[in-house]
Amino acid sequence: MSHAFTGVTVLDLTQIYNGPYATFLMAQAGAEVIKIEPPGGEHLRKRQGASGAAMPFAMLNANKRTMTLNLKAPAGRDLLLQLVAQADVLVENFAPGVMERLGLSEAVLRAANPRLVYASSSGYGKSGPYRDYPAMDLTVQAMTGVIDTTGYPDRPPVKAGPAMADLLAGVHLFGAIGAALFARERSGQPQTVEVSMMEAVYPTLASSLGLYYGSNGQAPMRTGNRHTGMSLCPYNVYPTADGYLAIITNNDQHWAWLVEALGAKALAEDPQLATVKGRCERMDDVDAAIGAITAQYGKAELFELLIRHRVPCAPVRTVTEVIDDPHLHARGSLQWIDHPEYGRIVVPSSPVRFQHEERVPYEPSAPLGQDTEAILAQRLHLDAAAVERLREGAIV
Repeated sequence: MSHAFTGVTVLDLTQIYNGPYATFLMAQAGAEVIKIEPPGGEHLRKRQGASGAAMPFAMLNANKRTMTLNLKAPAGRDLLLQLVAQADVLVENFAPGVMERLGLSEAVLRAANPRLVYASSSGYGKSGPYRDYPAMDLTVQAMTGVIDTTGYPDRPPVKAGPAMADLLAGVHLFGAIGAALFARERSGQPQTVEVSMMEAVYPTLASSLGLYYGSNGQAPMRTGNRHTGMSLCPYNVYPTADGYLAIITNNDQHWAWLVEALGAKALAEDPQLATVKGRCERMDDVDAAIGAITAQYGKAELFELLIRHRVPCAPVRTVTEVIDDPHLHARGSLQWIDHPEYGRIVVPSSPVRFQHEERVPYEPSAPLGQDTEAILAQRLHLDAAAVERLREGAIV
């Protein structure tokens, strides 16, 4: 079975969320991804003593072969360079400078394989005054204004719930690798690409930037569940008798359908509320009036009513409801598996679909170093005795 990246070999030195998501997407598109971890395992694997910490590792490392290699030892570095000579891509998300300290600079990698695509991601990039700042999802959210723009104006700022900085960078890194491989096929030239988490997050501030410039920097940046740019109304999370429903009206037609569905005659007949501008000027009044009506309905009942009237809306659902979502399971985006290490769990596949290709069969994440001996035998022609000597020397 042929897929977009069939025949592409990826050496994956990544850890935690950012890089592993990019290489997971590569594996799900047909690449052979060899995850290379230190003998004790990468940092995310080490978190598994904490409740539920195994689940993210399983999510992000499916369909990868796994081996251990001590890159701090000269023998481990030499083995990696032998693998590099046969690979198409090497991906890492170490802090800037780590690869150089390991003796694995871009020049060293290029000497081993002049056609190698070298891809890296870090918090702030390999240049600039923030280069050496420690970077995790939380700190990047803080540095990029995400935390300052999340929450309510009269309360302390809060972080976004999802690990958005890590995963956004991972998606950009996947795209960059694909573009680099395409460019190499056209020109024959090697490509080096990098993705900064900070730079990947900045475009998500689009609505906040609209509010900032539109108010000459005077408006409070935290808008709760209202539109981040405060330029749409209704746009909020409204109460129901048994939960909440998110409602957005992008234009005046949506407003007309909403008030018709709710039987809100007074709102429908108010001329000032007929336009987006007028509704935004009376946002508090509109939200209070809509909320008073929605609170009389059950969540499912209201959702069905508004969808029937073509009003953009969605119930506010729990993580449990999303895990069991019938739509995602019907499309094969989510599936239940019996993981050999972690038991019965729900796992995602790649959101990237190739219309005329069957999906790559799902393979659960592998135990630490499961494929070490096989990879060294197949690619470097080392026999069992040689691998055992490497184990005794703490190289693998």
